[in-house]
Amino acid sequence: MITERTYLDWNATAPLFPEARAAIQRALDVEGNPSSVHAEGRRARAIVETAREQVAALVGAIPSEVVFTSGATEACATILGAPWSAILMAGIEHDAVLRPAEAAPGQRIALDVGADGRVATADVAEKLGSTVASSGIGRALVAIQLANNETGVLQSVAEVAATAHEARALVFTDAAQAAGRIPVDFAALGVDFMALSAHKLGGPKGVGALIIRDGLEIPALIRGGGQERRRRGGTENIAGIAGFGAAAEAARASIATRDRITHLRDRLEAGLLELTPDAHIVGAGTERLPNTTCVALPGQSAETLVIRFDLAGIAVSAGAACSAGKIGASHVLMAMGLDEATARSAIRISIGPTTTEHDIDRCLAAWREIAARPRARTAA
Repeated sequence: MITERTYLDWNATAPLFPEARAAIQRALDVEGNPSSVHAEGRRARAIVETAREQVAALVGAIPSEVVFTSGATEACATILGAPWSAILMAGIEHDAVLRPAEAAPGQRIALDVGADGRVATADVAEKLGSTVASSGIGRALVAIQLANNETGVLQSVAEVAATAHEARALVFTDAAQAAGRIPVDFAALGVDFMALSAHKLGGPKGVGALIIRDGLEIPALIRGGGQERRRRGGTENIAGIAGFGAAAEAARASIATRDRITHLRDRLEAGLLELTPDAHIVGAGTERLPNTTCVALPGQSAETLVIRFDLAGIAVSAGAACSAGKIGASHVLMAMGLDEATARSAIRISIGPTTTEHDIDRCLAAWREIAARPRARTAA
């Protein structure tokens, strides 16, 4: 029975940083409500504001632009739920963006995606121009992720933002997968809104942030008290926010390890292709996150691959899962033009700062056994 476990699913949830765990434990001993004016309340408020500064520093924002939420999903819902005249986005976005956009009023305009998984700035300009021509200047929003959660492919967000602003549109980027893995600069990107999630970068689950450019206002998704400058009602999750802040600081430091992580990813991908030359690395040759590999193996089922890896003591994931728990064809890969059979065979392997050469060795050894088994049966 295999007892050793290797965690290669960092894009689903990154392991908690020790610094975040310690910050959470300290915050749990704080009694005050951060909205209270007494000493205990001021102590709680100090924890929140310190974390706000730490998160802002991670993504090149200023503290007043950081609004704490329950996670990136809430941040996305807050922005997509606003009364936009039109929302422009591609089919590669996370469901946290796609689903609220489907329910939003106004036009929804699909952006094209190339085989490399990238949105062309020219397509954004053309479709924004058509939108203005047909309905006049309204309050249009362009939603474009910074890094794809399945493939790791990076988008030209700064170029898209500049193009969108020329057409008087605003820009929202889901940066949940990028923050803490590559340098992210909210100001330099030129976007108006950004979503973050603590547990993607080594913080606790159930807390995140919405970055709103100073001077902009957006209707609050959750109304109540005057918390978060009246942008998000409800008493703040002090322990979660403290952990988020500490994780942001630790993640900021860990970005320096990205060359080592890139080396491990490249070694992994070279090994996968050596063992199975017909495997397909999605997004290869395109600028990607240093930690993400999306590999498709024709003739295989992603669900079977994930289960077999798990039985071998290795945690990886598939591209998408339906509500019934069955693995479906990834909407991201389908939007990139992959055929359904290939999309259904793709799994994601994602690594992080504590991943070792031994972890890569174990993954490749498991891949050798897993890839051979069904082929041997088929050949028989």
